[in-house]
Amino acid sequence: MTRYALRVASVAAALGVWQLLTSLDVDLWLRFSQFPTVADVARTFADRVAGDDYWTDLTDSLTRILTGFLLAAVVGVATGVLVARSRLAEDLLGPVLEIVRPIPAIALVPVAILLFPSNEQGIVFITFTAAFFPVMVSTRHAVRALAPGWEEAVRTMGGGRWRILGSVVLPGALPGIFGGLSVGLGVSWICVISAEMISGQYGVGYRTWQDYTVVDYPGVFVGMVTIGVLGWATSTAVELLGRRLTRWLPRTSYVPAGRPRTPRPAPAAAAPAGSAAGPTGTGTEPEEARDEHLV
Repeated sequence: MTRYALRVASVAAALGVWQLLTSLDVDLWLRFSQFPTVADVARTFADRVAGDDYWTDLTDSLTRILTGFLLAAVVGVATGVLVARSRLAEDLLGPVLEIVRPIPAIALVPVAILLFPSNEQGIVFITFTAAFFPVMVSTRHAVRALAPGWEEAVRTMGGGRWRILGSVVLPGALPGIFGGLSVGLGVSWICVISAEMISGQYGVGYRTWQDYTVVDYPGVFVGMVTIGVLGWATSTAVELLGRRLTRWLPRTSYVPAGRPRTPRPAPAAAAPAGSAAGPTGTGTEPEEARDEHLV
């Protein structure tokens, strides 16, 4: 509860500083007099929420981001596993992927306009491209980092290629895969908003750009806040799903600096009569027995 209270307090403090600087028209080096106040943004936000256009823009942006991101997750994971596990696939796909990967997804807007018959499909393509490469690269590195002993153990017990893929490769690479998904989702939000500003007809990015063109700065900040909240909500959903699917991983709890957490020793049970005492003569188990229990 203390940590949640600190997080809420940090947001409240940031809003308080924003309101103070803008209401007093502070112009030291940064021109806060040009900014709308928190109260202005709140009033505009309340007006937008009461209308239908806000929810239409919200639905369109979420539909575009989820469609492109889900496609990128499936194709990116499959491509990353294929490139990491197959030399032929690496030789055929690797050079093309590495040449296209440095190109910013937003720079592909002209390509999307030429390729796809509608702006909607082009925006989904931009979103897909933005998320695909982080997911693919993270999956490829995670698969290559797996210990070869796990695969050999499955082969020894008679497991085939698909058994290794389902029991070793995908579960072992899940932490890296979800790291790529988190990064890809953030990049997708950046690119989908930019694509909506350039070629969209509806959406949060399109509405934010329209507010800027008509010098409605409180509306611009409403769009920015909406984008931030949507990005935070979707990233949190991906993180929670990742924790759910990787519950088998060991977790490390946060310990403040200077306060090392030492495990409380369990009370030693009285040794039965005739049993051998441990190395210290306290009746504890021998070291070999403890190691056997750990195994």
